[in-house]
Amino acid sequence: QVQLVESGGGLVQPGGSLRLSCSASGSFFRIYAMGWYRQAPGKQRELVATITINGRTNDADSVKGRFAISRDNAKNTVYLQMNSLKPEDTTVYYCNARLLATSERTYWGQGTQVTVSS
Repeated sequence: QVQLVESGGGLVQPGGSLRLSCSASGSFFRIYAMGWYRQAPGKQRELVATITINGRTNDADSVKGRFAISRDNAKNTVYLQMNSLKPEDTTVYYCNARLLATSERTYWGQGTQVTVSS
């Protein structure tokens, strides 16, 4: 029903910036919420930030003031602007989409690697 493709990951120095993008395609009327999660090897996936179709955001405490989530509804695309990156931000970032506010079903992208290192 929904295919998610992330882009924008890569290697950046501490204090640097990256902008992740995730574009959705498939058969759907709307996407209620889109978000970014991250998962280090051997650890469970954790919330980074989410945004609803009306612009409500929810950010993890660890990224508040550094990361900013946004979306372009016309393009079915969600972005994550990552500033002041720290080595501890290094991990795989996954895009997530939920079509309905009343549904628990979500879709996942393949993930994109972010590495913060000197």
